Amino acid sequence: MNLTGMMLIGGQAVAGRRERIRAIDPSTDQALEPGYAGADREQVEQACALAWEAFDAYRETAPETRARFLETIADEMEALGDALIERAMTETGLPRARLQGERGRTCGQLRLFARTLRAGEWLDARVDPAMPQRQPLPRADLRQRQVALGPVAVFGASNFPLAFSVAGGDTASALAAGCPVIVKAHSAHPGVSELAGRAIARAAEKCGLPAGVFALLFGDGREAGQALVADPRVKAVGFTGSCSGGLALCRLAQSRPEPIPVYAEMSATNPVFLLPAALRARGEALAQGFVGSLTLGAGQFCTNPGLIIAEQGPALDGFLAAASALLRQSPAQTMLTPGIFRAYQAGVDALSGHARLAAAGLPATGPNQCQAQLWLADARDYLAKPALRAEVFGAAALIVQCKDAREFRQLAEQLEGQLTATLQLDEGDLDLAHALLPTLERKAGRILVNGWPTGVEVCDAMVHGGPYPATSDARATSVGTAAIQRFLRPVCYQDFPDALLPQALQHANPLALRRLLDGSREG
Repeated sequence: MNLTGMMLIGGQAVAGRRERIRAIDPSTDQALEPGYAGADREQVEQACALAWEAFDAYRETAPETRARFLETIADEMEALGDALIERAMTETGLPRARLQGERGRTCGQLRLFARTLRAGEWLDARVDPAMPQRQPLPRADLRQRQVALGPVAVFGASNFPLAFSVAGGDTASALAAGCPVIVKAHSAHPGVSELAGRAIARAAEKCGLPAGVFALLFGDGREAGQALVADPRVKAVGFTGSCSGGLALCRLAQSRPEPIPVYAEMSATNPVFLLPAALRARGEALAQGFVGSLTLGAGQFCTNPGLIIAEQGPALDGFLAAASALLRQSPAQTMLTPGIFRAYQAGVDALSGHARLAAAGLPATGPNQCQAQLWLADARDYLAKPALRAEVFGAAALIVQCKDAREFRQLAEQLEGQLTATLQLDEGDLDLAHALLPTLERKAGRILVNGWPTGVEVCDAMVHGGPYPATSDARATSVGTAAIQRFLRPVCYQDFPDALLPQALQHANPLALRRLLDGSREG
């Protein structure tokens, strides 16, 4: 399938007017064709105007219409076949199996949101009928539903070129909510972004939706990205990336005459607590699980286990010896971009001034390859040196050794906000786990027992979020069906005639929703 280097605005291929960007094959450091010219401010404005023009019609499409739209996007993504996978391999250095799995996840979450739309619970319909005879005051007829916020700006992620990018979770949940989407493609994989964007545009056309329901822009974040977030017609932002990038978008969004929410997933070290009984009973198995999770995909996962907390002593020494032996056999892996590789090198260099290197993987054999590293520090140093708390994006982890349970709790209390926290425990650890749990509930969006945090299931119960700096809004998740709530707001209708009410709130309940009727669920 030929790539054009074009953006998509109003369902049409459009040439950008700013400097061209080219993807880099990280395995060779070679630039890839075609070049992608960026959007200027006028083109950003055009995309936003078309999205706003489409908004009122799109947000009131039937849930079934939007469900078919999401399913058609999934069908179109699958119809791209090997062309999508091969371009993604070239632009990211990721292996075929990983990308095939990621496409499956991307299509799966599109279809999951289609199911969510049909179920209708996302509307949260509530009906409190009029009580004209109530004393001392009558009650008006009050009805509430959720409505779409407005056009959403989505910034594609570097580490998931499909599942967190053009057709990824932010786009799927915003489209499901009834919000047109304008995607600012990540500059590391413009070819993959073009292919995915064309799939969405074809799906919109097949489903007879307004042309402004989707747009794809390329370009420098300082012009195209800032212009997009600053446009008054954009009502929310979805972002996955660095803490500096997410905070810059938050500041810009809050400085607007009308501030808007930014749902930014940014930074986490995802602590794993190796509790004493578990460490004594199965230290070698824990070491195998840890190294497998740490080195998966060169450690380029938001939920990579970058921090291990354990009590010092023979059990930890055995774990460290087993993990070090496994790590020394781990091949270096190509990272996503030269920039990510340079950031990884800077991160491990920063650790070297404050921690001891325990083990390293096999040396690099090509450009931009991550050599896995394991570092060691004492709890006292970790608490005293902020540099030890910084995320290193890649296959590097810090083991912090504690003297006793008190230091366990002290470390937990001093953690920053996290996407995940993990407890490796046996029955003899339950008292300590109980003591840690209230703190971890305050610190993390997902808490695991006897697992490893890499691998995020796309389902109803999943939370991929957490307190700052894991995300900019701890109340939200970017994975799972609850992600739709980010792009909705409640509206109450008082004393409306039935003919004027939206279908979700009409007396006959034509959508057959399980509404909250006078405090009890219908159906």
